[in-house]
Amino acid sequence: MNQPTSSILEYFPPDEVGECLNADENQILDTINQRVAAGENLPAIMDYVFDATRSLYPCDRIGIAFLEDNGQRVVAHWARALYEPLYLGNGYAEDLRGSSLEAVIETGRVRFIHDLETYLEYKPMSVSTELLIKEGVRSSMTCPLHVDNRRIGFMFRSSREPHCYTRRHAAFHLRIAERLSQAVEKAYRIEQLEEANRAYTEMLGFVSHELKSPVSSIVMDANVLLGEYLGPLADKQRAKLEKIVTKSQYLLGLVREYLDLARIEAGDLEPTKKEVDFVSDVFEPSLDIVQSQIDDNQATLETDFPTDGKAKAFCDPDLMRIVMVNLLSNAVKYGNKEGHIRVRLDPDGDVFVGSVWNEGPGFPDSERSRLFRRFSRLQTPELVKRKGTGVGLFTTWQIVQLHDGRIYADSEHGSWAEFTFELPHGQNTEKR
Repeated sequence: MNQPTSSILEYFPPDEVGECLNADENQILDTINQRVAAGENLPAIMDYVFDATRSLYPCDRIGIAFLEDNGQRVVAHWARALYEPLYLGNGYAEDLRGSSLEAVIETGRVRFIHDLETYLEYKPMSVSTELLIKEGVRSSMTCPLHVDNRRIGFMFRSSREPHCYTRRHAAFHLRIAERLSQAVEKAYRIEQLEEANRAYTEMLGFVSHELKSPVSSIVMDANVLLGEYLGPLADKQRAKLEKIVTKSQYLLGLVREYLDLARIEAGDLEPTKKEVDFVSDVFEPSLDIVQSQIDDNQATLETDFPTDGKAKAFCDPDLMRIVMVNLLSNAVKYGNKEGHIRVRLDPDGDVFVGSVWNEGPGFPDSERSRLFRRFSRLQTPELVKRKGTGVGLFTTWQIVQLHDGRIYADSEHGSWAEFTFELPHGQNTEKR
């Protein structure tokens, strides 16, 4: 297929479209500068550009698109028109290679398509052109968006009339793009990060959920064999099965942590607080989950709390079980083998206080700032080789925050570490 003639498709270098702007045009540019400096969001700025400029120059539609996938794909990001519907909407993507936009990126020139219907005869595979024609668009003007000599996308101005754009229009279009580029990219990058975080959270929850059932089945089947329900076991067989159970329980612990994190990241954790007996409703169910780890590490567990139902706390018991499981599990994981673990609960003060202390390497003050941060692990020689994700303490901190409480840690490096949380009493909770 022959290339479109210059009466259909034209490119102009920026230095060939220079024109002096009039007072109205300069006023619009000054206002754009002010709005960008004031931190207005992208839709608000672009709405102003659309409303303020279409009385000066032909404009039925304005659009913005960005380069993605290492500059190989053009993705529509924002558009506004005087008509509906928009067939070329946000999210529409097309390859850059082979399109007339490629020259805009490579050279920085302004592109004019004077007659889209005729242009489509030369480029019958251009789906974007076909969609614009379906909207009634007949001509368009496109210039690059660039930041620090990086071309990041395009700004399009379109009309439902053919042959309506001139070099003077291009001069004004370029100056608007220059003022918008940095603000446009910033808004776009923020949206990309938000979208990436949403995708990460969904993937985290999906993968963790899909792993939970098969790993649980492995533990259950191995325990059936260990119980000799299917026949007696030789010593070597038993030892191997016990290793399978230990490793599978470790995987289940990771799955549990990541499922909790996925719920936190998705904002799905909303505490339903009520007065509960912290010992029977929170601590004992949590201990059941961690008991096998305590036994494997041959640790000694000590408790210091009322056992007569007087350890009342105002909390969500389901969420606080996550807190206790994480703290108890960490006390085992980062404590000494055959070491001591102590759990203390004090309901009598202005706040409900709970703490988990363990004998072990602890941490120096220089590492304290790493605690309770997502994916952050202590970098001391004693702890860096121990398995951990940095997820459990972050989730624990988030849950305590949801209870309007606080959590903190203390340690004597080389001897012990203690993690303490405080929960406010409910307004109607009798303080004992």
